[in-house]
Amino acid sequence: MKWLQTVSTFVSKYFALIVILVSVAAYLTPTTFAWIGAYITILLGIIMFGMGTTMKLSDFKVVAKKPIPVLIGLLAQFLVMPLAAFAIAYVFQLPPELAVGLVLVGACPGGTASNVMVYLSKGDVPVSVAMTSVSTMLAPLFTPLIVLFLANQWLPVSTSAMFMSIVEMILIPVILGILVRKLLPGVVEKGQVALPLVSVFAIMLIVSAVVAANAENIITSGIAVFSAVILHNGIGLFLGYLAGKWAGLDEGKRRAISIEVGMQNSGLGAALATAHFSPLAALPSALFSVWHNISGPLLVSFWSRKSSGVKEEEALTRKVS
Repeated sequence: MKWLQTVSTFVSKYFALIVILVSVAAYLTPTTFAWIGAYITILLGIIMFGMGTTMKLSDFKVVAKKPIPVLIGLLAQFLVMPLAAFAIAYVFQLPPELAVGLVLVGACPGGTASNVMVYLSKGDVPVSVAMTSVSTMLAPLFTPLIVLFLANQWLPVSTSAMFMSIVEMILIPVILGILVRKLLPGVVEKGQVALPLVSVFAIMLIVSAVVAANAENIITSGIAVFSAVILHNGIGLFLGYLAGKWAGLDEGKRRAISIEVGMQNSGLGAALATAHFSPLAALPSALFSVWHNISGPLLVSFWSRKSSGVKEEEALTRKVS
């Protein structure tokens, strides 16, 4: 098991670099990776099942005990990112598929790696975990409605079909993961060491499939959409932090909200875009997956050198994986 821990740590540490290398390979030899596109939904289900095994019912108690930070974070999550995507799509005059794809990733819940980033940045981990958990559970309702409201002008949106897809891709796997953790805690505890490795591998496959499907599109629109994704992520991180500051929250909670708002569940965005729109619409999510795993660690390296007021022993009261 020690070797598995070593490999898992190595892969998690160099995740961004690995995804970039795989993306380049998929771009250069798309036929090698194109077949993976048929399994994106299954891969996302595996990721979300793993996420469910890390969740506890106590994660949701934070909302009841200290609702203000979580509510502010959720408002920022479902307002800042979709509206920023909408504005960027207009300013950049993105083609309809890319515009919808950018709004879609903006309307997704928090990313699965955000809790680790918050912990490393000396942020408030319980708030981060609560935001990820609650936003994930709210996604079947909020994500389709936001996409309908903001993106229906570019492409037709079926909220009912998207709702069912999110239930199948996220809600059911997460609930199964929570139940397995409850019923088989010993087995889950032993398997936690491999969870980062499985999640990274699944995300890597999803990104490679989307890049392979868009090898030709990247030539014509790659620079524009990548610039849009970088700006989108930056706005989320910045305005997420400001939202916490404007609400008078302490530094640890500001950092948690910033990272939660800026890091999206891009795997869900890619899966929904592929299922309901087109492979091109999934490109913003794939690029977002690569970029936020670069910007996140960069922000962590900056914040980790500065005190947040969160005691280390307090941060460790909720382990993240």
